[in-house]
Formats: sequence, C-alpha cells, structure tokens
Amino acid sequence: MEQVYKMNLWGENDSGFYSGIGSHNPEIVNPYVNAVKLFFTSFESPPVVCDLGCGDFNVGRQLVAATKKYVAVDIVKDLIHRNKEKFKVENLEFQCLDIAVDSLPAGDCAILRQVLQHLSNEEIQNILRKLVHYKYVLLTEHIPVGTFEPNKDIISGQGIRLKKQSGLNLLAPPFNFKVKEKRELLSFALNDGNGKIVTTMYKIL
Repeated sequence: MEQVYKMNLWGENDSGFYSGIGSHNPEIVNPYVNAVKLFFTSFESPPVVCDLGCGDFNVGRQLVAATKKYVAVDIVKDLIHRNKEKFKVENLEFQCLDIAVDSLPAGDCAILRQVLQHLSNEEIQNILRKLVHYKYVLLTEHIPVGTFEPNKDIISGQGIRLKKQSGLNLLAPPFNFKVKEKRELLSFALNDGNGKIVTTMYKIL
C-alpha cells in the first residue's frame, strides 16, 4: 500500500495522499456517509467504531461525530502520521497496523470500506478470525453486476477481483463467515457500468 500512495496509483491531490475516486466522489461518498450515520444513530448510545483501512480519511472524518470513539487504522505509517496531524478530534484515534497480522482495537463495530477487495484470500481469512470479536461489521465492496463466481483468489495489492469477473461474498466458500444477520445498507451502481459498490451490515454471532 505504501507504493500505491508513493506512485499515486489511485490518483493524486495536493496532500500527497489520495485514496481514490471512491473516497472522494460525492455521488459515492455522500450516500454512504448518510447510510452509516443512520446505522450508528439507531443505537441507544453511540458505538465505538474501528475503521480498518481508513486511507486518507476523507470518508471517516464525516463519521466521527456519530460515534463514542473512532479508531482509524491503516498499514501506511506516513499516511497515519499525516492523518494525526490533519485530523484532531477528542474522540478520534489513529493507529498504524497490519490488520491481517496485528491484533485489532476493541470496539462495537468494524468498518472495512473497499479494503478486503484488495487482499488475498489468505489475508482475508486471517482478518475474519478477528472480526468475530465485534458486534457488527460494515463491509463495502466493489463487485460485478449480476451473477458472478465469488472469492476468486488474487495477489494482495492495488487491484481487485473485478478484473476476474469476481467479487467477495464472505458467506460463501472458502470463507463461510458465520453471522447472525446480514442486511444491505446501500448499493451504488457505477455510471460506467463497471460493477457496483455495495455496503452490507453483518451482525456477528
């Protein structure tokens, strides 16, 4: 991921860190922020949220106020340093972690927004073993429109399974992720016909 930012593989802006159009296009970001805020405010008290793969934090910064505590995690050390300097809120904390290897922060809800789609099946499996410690998981993935063969393996990096006409389905093999409830919060079809971005809420057993 460090190479992605250093080489501006997802685009660039003046900050030197840019997490791609999916994190900056208002047509994509605004409905997502509204749907997630609505989910957070459905609880009697604000949840503790762990954003696992926070990127340049253009999206996460809009969610912090709806939480009791917001822990934003990313693997890129320089990006986390930049985020700490730029975003200073009392209930906000940044941590530099490899979510496939390191222990994850405690919380009520984990957010993975277009993160797992870049990872190999082995790394995803490592992460899923740790997600069971949360009450809820909000997963956003870029997947093909219509039927597709899920969970084709890839090498972790900037690319995603869409190039293989595949996408993630955590409930299907080889993951077979066990959940108490699954509910789609949002689906956004891209104008170029290149798949759709779907946000799903999983309530963990």
